[in-house]
Amino acid sequence: MARRPHSAKLENRTNRLKLPVRKKPHAFTTISPGIALGYRRNAGSGTWVVRVADGHGGNWTKGFAVADDHEDADGEHVLDFWQAQDKAKSLARGTSDDGRPCTVSQALDAYALDLKARSGLADNAQRVRFRLPPTLAAKTVALLSSRELQRLRDAMAQKIKPASVNRLMKSLKAALNLAAKHDPRITNANAWKIGLAALPDASRARNVILADDQVRALIAAAYDEDPAFGLLVEVGAVTGARPSQLARLEVDDLQIDRADGPRLLMPSSRKGKGIKRVTRYPVPIPASLAAKLRQAAAGREASALLLPNAKGRPWGTSHYQKPFARAVARAGIKSGTTFYALRHSSIVRSLLAGVPVRLVAVAHNTSTMMVEANYSRYIGDFADTILRRAQLDAAAPAAGNVVALPGRRS
Repeated sequence: MARRPHSAKLENRTNRLKLPVRKKPHAFTTISPGIALGYRRNAGSGTWVVRVADGHGGNWTKGFAVADDHEDADGEHVLDFWQAQDKAKSLARGTSDDGRPCTVSQALDAYALDLKARSGLADNAQRVRFRLPPTLAAKTVALLSSRELQRLRDAMAQKIKPASVNRLMKSLKAALNLAAKHDPRITNANAWKIGLAALPDASRARNVILADDQVRALIAAAYDEDPAFGLLVEVGAVTGARPSQLARLEVDDLQIDRADGPRLLMPSSRKGKGIKRVTRYPVPIPASLAAKLRQAAAGREASALLLPNAKGRPWGTSHYQKPFARAVARAGIKSGTTFYALRHSSIVRSLLAGVPVRLVAVAHNTSTMMVEANYSRYIGDFADTILRRAQLDAAAPAAGNVVALPGRRS
């Protein structure tokens, strides 16, 4: 068995606590070629620090765990001198391309760039970062444990809906998997597979469906907020498109002089895996809305935004959330109703009008499976009406124009 390096100053807590409190680490001890373990003496418990040669004449240092100065070592967060050696080696050998260990924050940065390159929504990475505690964001991917990731997931479940937790955890897992994909030395993928497992029963639809009068009141309240915002809300209510799709509409997507009526060429969603190929699909709109859009777009180039905000920029989540909440309150609608209520209401309106599920799915850039999964209750409502028309009512009087078939008695 290989001999382990000793350090009279560091290997027991009594000697460590005699060291002066300072930011600069004490007594770096070489534990492997190019890897040294040091100790930062704090006012409370000290911190283990690893120093690693970068192969170019320099080195980097990083604090990575609490020393067992005032509590017993647990092998995960609180380490003794010998455990710290093992963790330091693992940390040093599971590094990113620039020589430093890849942290969770850096993994999210890389994931955001990857999404952007594939025409995905880089905001998915930012939403995860917003919910991460700073200590976890700064932790290296190679040292993540399933227990701490599960604690993160469970803590989020106390604050936001299970479905929202699952969406965030899915993005975080994707970021960590990407980091592991580029560094085969990250071998703890099981930590996030177990710790970030999806919460059960989170996919139950909780969609807010607005009556047509409520939608009209909401559109009016949105125009009171701001004309540009009112137009965004009206187009969202009529087409049922996602806000991210509306934000990417261009002037050239408005087709107004058509024999069969005006329509929009709606950009497809960026949801899904792999390369996000953005196509456009036609959505009919009423002539009244088309006239408003033509007037708003007058003088703009064909490639300019059709629905910019008041500053001429694309609408982002942070731009429309607050004004939408104010419009909801002004319209007397239930607090907490989000922009997506317009989409849900549009889908249900189409279903209740008897539009085939397949056409509803195409017009809303989704799948029949998702429509059936999330709106099955409303499918049943309009299916009852259609099926009732074809049912026999034995008690109903015979119609006056019934003709007897040849060879049969009337």
